Amino acid sequence: MGNKINKPAKIKIKKGDLVKVIAGDSKGKQGKVTEVIVDKNRAVVEGVNLVSKHTKPNAANPNGGIVKQEAAIHISNLALIDPKAGVPTRVGRKVTDKGIVRVAKKSGEEIK
Repeated sequence: MGNKINKPAKIKIKKGDLVKVIAGDSKGKQGKVTEVIVDKNRAVVEGVNLVSKHTKPNAANPNGGIVKQEAAIHISNLALIDPKAGVPTRVGRKVTDKGIVRVAKKSGEEIK
Protein backbone atom coordinates (compact mmCIF):
# COMPACT_ATOMS: atom_id res chain seq x y z
CA MET A 1 0.00 0.00 0.00
CA GLY A 2 1.54 3.28 -1.12
CA ASN A 3 0.87 6.74 0.19
CA LYS A 4 -2.54 8.08 -0.74
CA ILE A 5 -2.18 11.44 -2.44
CA ASN A 6 -5.28 13.64 -2.46
CA LYS A 7 -6.19 14.90 -5.90
CA PRO A 8 -6.59 18.71 -5.80
CA ALA A 9 -10.11 20.07 -6.31
CA LYS A 10 -11.01 21.66 -9.63
CA ILE A 11 -10.33 25.38 -9.28
CA LYS A 12 -13.21 27.35 -10.77
CA ILE A 13 -11.53 30.77 -10.55
CA LYS A 14 -9.19 31.94 -13.31
CA LYS A 15 -6.75 34.79 -13.83
CA GLY A 16 -8.63 37.97 -14.76
CA ASP A 17 -11.86 37.06 -12.90
CA LEU A 18 -13.55 39.64 -10.67
CA VAL A 19 -13.94 38.12 -7.20
CA LYS A 20 -15.17 39.13 -3.74
CA VAL A 21 -13.52 38.01 -0.49
CA ILE A 22 -16.16 36.21 1.63
CA ALA A 23 -13.99 35.32 4.66
CA GLY A 24 -10.84 36.47 6.44
CA ASP A 25 -9.24 39.83 7.23
CA SER A 26 -10.05 41.30 3.79
CA LYS A 27 -13.74 40.23 3.92
CA GLY A 28 -15.96 42.33 1.67
CA LYS A 29 -13.21 43.58 -0.65
CA GLN A 30 -13.40 43.04 -4.40
CA GLY A 31 -10.62 42.76 -6.93
CA LYS A 32 -9.29 41.15 -10.06
CA VAL A 33 -7.36 37.87 -9.84
CA THR A 34 -3.76 38.44 -10.97
CA GLU A 35 -2.41 34.93 -10.35
CA VAL A 36 -3.73 31.47 -9.45
CA ILE A 37 -1.44 29.03 -7.59
CA VAL A 38 -3.08 25.69 -8.43
CA ASP A 39 -0.93 23.34 -6.33
CA LYS A 40 -1.59 25.41 -3.17
CA ASN A 41 -5.28 26.21 -3.93
CA ARG A 42 -4.55 29.93 -3.60
CA ALA A 43 -4.96 33.09 -5.66
CA VAL A 44 -3.47 36.59 -5.62
CA VAL A 45 -6.10 39.35 -5.86
CA GLU A 46 -5.46 43.05 -6.63
CA GLY A 47 -5.64 45.22 -3.50
CA VAL A 48 -6.61 42.32 -1.21
CA ASN A 49 -4.68 40.64 1.65
CA LEU A 50 -1.92 43.27 1.74
CA VAL A 51 1.19 42.39 3.73
CA SER A 52 4.23 44.50 4.67
CA LYS A 53 7.47 43.22 3.17
CA HIS A 54 10.80 44.56 4.38
CA THR A 55 13.13 45.10 1.42
CA LYS A 56 16.84 45.73 1.21
CA PRO A 57 18.06 48.61 -0.94
CA ASN A 58 18.39 47.58 -4.61
CA ALA A 59 18.42 49.18 -8.07
CA ALA A 60 14.63 49.43 -8.26
CA ASN A 61 14.25 50.74 -4.69
CA PRO A 62 17.49 52.54 -3.68
CA ASN A 63 16.35 53.29 -0.11
CA GLY A 64 14.81 49.91 0.70
CA GLY A 65 12.20 50.01 3.45
CA ILE A 66 8.77 48.52 3.97
CA VAL A 67 6.69 47.76 0.87
CA LYS A 68 3.00 46.78 0.86
CA GLN A 69 2.18 43.93 -1.51
CA GLU A 70 -0.60 41.43 -2.15
CA ALA A 71 -0.27 37.95 -0.63
CA ALA A 72 -2.03 34.81 -1.83
CA ILE A 73 -5.47 34.05 -0.37
CA HIS A 74 -7.16 30.63 -0.23
CA ILE A 75 -9.62 29.90 -3.06
CA SER A 76 -12.33 28.89 -0.55
CA ASN A 77 -12.38 32.49 0.75
CA LEU A 78 -13.21 33.89 -2.68
CA ALA A 79 -16.52 34.06 -4.55
CA LEU A 80 -16.80 34.93 -8.22
CA ILE A 81 -18.86 38.03 -9.08
CA ASP A 82 -21.84 37.20 -11.32
CA PRO A 83 -21.34 39.06 -14.64
CA LYS A 84 -25.10 39.77 -14.98
CA ALA A 85 -26.24 40.55 -11.41
CA GLY A 86 -22.95 41.85 -9.96
CA VAL A 87 -23.30 39.74 -6.79
CA PRO A 88 -21.15 36.85 -5.50
CA THR A 89 -22.14 33.47 -6.95
CA ARG A 90 -21.03 29.85 -7.06
CA VAL A 91 -19.65 28.46 -10.31
CA GLY A 92 -20.96 25.47 -12.25
CA ARG A 93 -19.77 23.82 -15.44
CA LYS A 94 -21.87 23.04 -18.49
CA VAL A 95 -21.04 21.12 -21.65
CA THR A 96 -21.94 23.05 -24.80
CA ASP A 97 -20.96 22.89 -28.46
CA LYS A 98 -17.98 25.15 -27.55
CA GLY A 99 -16.81 22.61 -24.96
CA ILE A 100 -17.03 22.94 -21.18
CA VAL A 101 -17.96 26.47 -20.08
CA ARG A 102 -18.24 28.03 -16.62
CA VAL A 103 -21.73 29.10 -15.60
CA ALA A 104 -22.86 31.40 -12.75
CA LYS A 105 -25.28 29.51 -10.50
CA LYS A 106 -27.36 32.61 -9.60
CA SER A 107 -28.16 33.93 -13.09
CA GLY A 108 -27.25 30.96 -15.28
CA GLU A 109 -25.09 33.37 -17.28
CA GLU A 110 -21.99 32.01 -19.03
CA ILE A 111 -18.71 33.33 -17.55
CA LYS A 112 -16.29 34.57 -20.19
